[in-house]
Amino acid sequence: MENVNIKIGTRKMVIAGMLGAVTIVLGATGLGFIPIPNLAGRATIMHIPVILAAILEGPVVGAFTGFIFGLYSFLTPTGAIPADPIVRILPRILIGVFSYYAFWAFRWNTTLASAIAAAVGTLTNTIGFLGLAVLIGYFPLEMAYVIIINNTIFEVLLAIVITVALVRALKKYREKF
Repeated sequence: MENVNIKIGTRKMVIAGMLGAVTIVLGATGLGFIPIPNLAGRATIMHIPVILAAILEGPVVGAFTGFIFGLYSFLTPTGAIPADPIVRILPRILIGVFSYYAFWAFRWNTTLASAIAAAVGTLTNTIGFLGLAVLIGYFPLEMAYVIIINNTIFEVLLAIVITVALVRALKKYREKF
């Protein structure tokens, strides 16, 4: 068996910690939840720091930031889904992994790559969270459909706008130094 050595430098650890902290602040202050007039009542942007971590520093940093998001969700459960680590942590880790590879596939165009990574990350969060909740039996498939139909388009569009704007700004900042 081959020995796989994943080296994470100080910079990557700092970025993962900072973006993980942003996720926690978004959740703790309520700023990560945008009120919308539908049955769910709110859409989330708490996954966006995970997407940014993946785009900026790769799948390991994205996954670690997603773990921080998932751990926060696990420790502060709301709604019909209890503190289940499979439902609350696993999909959030995958946001970072899937977002990175979506970005990487279109890396020749940063704006397009950022938009696709944002959409993939948002869908990973929504489908992963709700899909696992349905599979485990926390609520019926019909309820998941209602939430997906009511929230997903708004959350994807919001994630694309915010992610593209932040990646553009950070790219310009990096080019200065």
